[in-house]
Formats: sequence, structure tokens, C-alpha cells
Amino acid sequence: MEPIKPYKKDAGYSYTLGAFPTIELLKCRPSAVKEVFVHSSFTDRETIDALCGKAGIPVTVSDKTIARLSDKENCFVVGVFEKYTEKLKEDVPHIVLVNPSNMGNLGTILRTAAAMGIYDIAIISPGVDSFHPKAVRASMGALFRLRHRYYDGFESYRKEFPAHEVFCFMLTGEHPLTLSDAPKPALFSLVFGNEAAGLPAEFASYGQSVVIPQTSAVDSLNLTIAVGIGSYVFMQHLFR
Repeated sequence: MEPIKPYKKDAGYSYTLGAFPTIELLKCRPSAVKEVFVHSSFTDRETIDALCGKAGIPVTVSDKTIARLSDKENCFVVGVFEKYTEKLKEDVPHIVLVNPSNMGNLGTILRTAAAMGIYDIAIISPGVDSFHPKAVRASMGALFRLRHRYYDGFESYRKEFPAHEVFCFMLTGEHPLTLSDAPKPALFSLVFGNEAAGLPAEFASYGQSVVIPQTSAVDSLNLTIAVGIGSYVFMQHLFR
């Protein structure tokens, strides 16, 4: 393999930074992995060597490559993988993120979605790059357990999944979302807006608008927290 270059959005590959997300990559998407680099001081190689050996993936010791790709001193493993696209499943719940703009938030949301049992994520463009190493690292590899896809607009997404009941999370939402009074649709999409602006007003007409009750001490919840609360309320049947 030719020397890997620092990440660029238009490149056909990306990489994981750290042992844990790399192991998640190897477990969930081995066919996408091109090579794994390990630091000469990294000794806990048993799992990585076994997974790479099983899939025929080369493991290379290269301190220089890791230093070039990571700005963190405690990064000892880098996994290089080809970017991929895939369709969302039609018969499962979705999370829809409209114009997310923060890589760390996106990664955290992906990790939270997997924890709550929602594995299909739609991202309405423009939106942050899901394959950026910072987003991958923030997800702790959960990205590789999910299906995600970008859409040019919410209408394109809606046209593809007309059977999903839509719930738009808005500060002006008409329905307060509580554990005791949560909707229980068979198929649903939970829609969340941008970190700074939230959802535009017209989303109130795209489905049922809901609001997470809160005190007046703050103006709004952080996006990642809102996604976590909303996902838990709608998926609470999994945790009983």
C-alpha cells in the first residue's frame, strides 16, 4: 500500500485513531479495511493481530505514520479503511439529523444511537463529514455498527420512507415528550436540527412536533443530550 496521507474529505479512504475504534472496525467492517498500523511500543496486539490474520489484513509497525496522522500522543493504533455507502433499512426506526455541524457531536450521537438500539441514521446535507477521523473517534467505532446515508434534503428522505411516522424535536413542539405519555408507533423517524439553529419552523408541518420538557434555567438542551433523551423515550421498551 502506498504511504497514507493526512485525511481529506474527497479521499476514498479514512482511518481510525486508537485501538478500540480500530477493533470495532475490524469486527464490523473487515472487508473495508486496507491496513492497520501499530506503534512499536504497543504491546497489547493479540486481538488486533487475530482479527487482521483472520481477514488477511496487513499489520505494519510504523511510528512515523501514526505520528503523521494523529495529533494525540496516546494514539498507538491506526486502521485505514475504504469509505462506503449503504441504504437504510425500511422496517426499523431511524434518527434524522438535519445539517449537523460538529464532528464531535455527530460521533457522540452515533454512539448514543447504537446504545439505544437505533442503527439507521439519515443525515440531511449540508452536514459534517461522518468519515472524518475526529467523528469516527468520537463515535468510539459505533459508526461501523450503524447504517448511515446522506440526503440532499428532507423531502428526498421522506419520499424514500413514507411509512415512517415523523417526530420533529422542536422548542416550539406541541407534544411534551414524557416516559408515561410517549407515542408508540410501529415505525418512526426522530428528526433533530442543527446544533445552533435547531429545526426550521416548517418542520412542524412534516410530522408531529415534540418538545422535551425542561426548566427555564437554560434556553435549550445540547443536541447530543436531546438525541439521547428522545431515543431512550421512544425505545424504552428495550430496557424494561
